[in-house]
Amino acid sequence: MIRPRLRPLSCVLVAVAVVGAAACSASRVPPPERPVFVGSSAAPSARVSPTPTASTVPDVAPVTSMPGATPVGTRAPVVDHGPRTGDKVALTFDADMTDAMLGNLRAGRVTSYANLRILDLLERERVPATFFLTGKWVQRYPDVTRRIAGNPRFELANHTYGHAAFTAGCYDLPRSPVTELAGDVARTFEVIEAYGGRQTRYFRFPGLCHDAAALDALAPLGVTVVDGDVVSGDPFATAWKPLVRAVLDHVRPGSVVIMHVTEANAAMTDEALPHILAGLRERGLVPAPLSEVLVA
Repeated sequence: MIRPRLRPLSCVLVAVAVVGAAACSASRVPPPERPVFVGSSAAPSARVSPTPTASTVPDVAPVTSMPGATPVGTRAPVVDHGPRTGDKVALTFDADMTDAMLGNLRAGRVTSYANLRILDLLERERVPATFFLTGKWVQRYPDVTRRIAGNPRFELANHTYGHAAFTAGCYDLPRSPVTELAGDVARTFEVIEAYGGRQTRYFRFPGLCHDAAALDALAPLGVTVVDGDVVSGDPFATAWKPLVRAVLDHVRPGSVVIMHVTEANAAMTDEALPHILAGLRERGLVPAPLSEVLVA
């Protein structure tokens, strides 16, 4: 379902200053969007005149056959989950990377922001997943990105270039002007597309923070914004059991589960994941690529 409002999050990853921080139980300001349901005949009616110049938005040819592609020039739709029928759910993993996080790596304060144990488990269990990648994470971990792209069960999606916020009051994320959003996202698509694999036109805002201006700014790119309806709360968690409860207490058919693959900032995710997968099986729910969940 495409939802017009922003919800409280139990915990959203933010990376600020040198060591990063977590912001929990915060609320975002709701953007005035009209709800549109996935699978219905309704569609976003607002068309905008793209204002970014050629210098800020690289040439990106419309790819209408890709999952998540929407008409260029139309306000980007926002999706929380797929139809509440069937048995499919989407496991999504954000790969954040800010300049502060890169600084942590260079200074040796952090060993890794790429949790390979998550990939090991997903590959071993043959579990589909969708990865929302920042451009800076991809450039820092090209081999891991190549591994993700090489798995036919994994989809690749866009999470901005440097995990900046494009609205005010988005936790403590570094802020960028909304006029730079289209260029930032287009640049990230170019970085990701070089790796092949199951490319999409799905996009997720850092902190899930967006408003009407941000959605309009994405109009030249023809994307679908994916929030999610199940927030694991894995950033900076110190125990795995609360993550399992957060997912299994709220997951339903069509759910989009938000987790992170950024090891140092989400150290408990790989511990929680086997229990989450077991709980999904007990509930008769089957992980599937995001593109399949949203159209099921």
